[in-house]
Amino acid sequence: MLLKRLSLLLPLAVAAVLVSAVAPVAAAPGHASVVIRHQVRGCHSWSVNGGTFKVSQTMTLRHGGSFVLTNNDVMPHKLVLTSGPSLRLTHQLLGHMGTSTTVTLTRAGVYHFTTKPGEDYPGMTGMKTIGEDNVLKLTVIVV
Repeated sequence: MLLKRLSLLLPLAVAAVLVSAVAPVAAAPGHASVVIRHQVRGCHSWSVNGGTFKVSQTMTLRHGGSFVLTNNDVMPHKLVLTSGPSLRLTHQLLGHMGTSTTVTLTRAGVYHFTTKPGEDYPGMTGMKTIGEDNVLKLTVIVV
């Protein structure tokens, strides 16, 4: 009797494991939005999909997904891939406020990005900051 019950439950258990393994991939979005902004303490931070602005961000995207990075800071930023699968970054220099670029991630893996900020834009006077400039970090997990 016990063996019969186990034989009935085993397919359900296997199905549950398979669904839980596939669910994160299906749930991962195919697109995200990242915005860099100016702030007084630390000079700049970024937000993912309209969330809290922080120095370090992590997001998960579906394989083949992309994110749009928009620079709303008072200085230019160059997007840099520091580790992860190889990736060709086109338009990685966000040279002025409102500039954006789209990054498409064609391989599964963990991508680590940072930016190299430039100098404040000409004519931007009175933009004071407190403390050292933040080093922005973005981790993108592609499933």
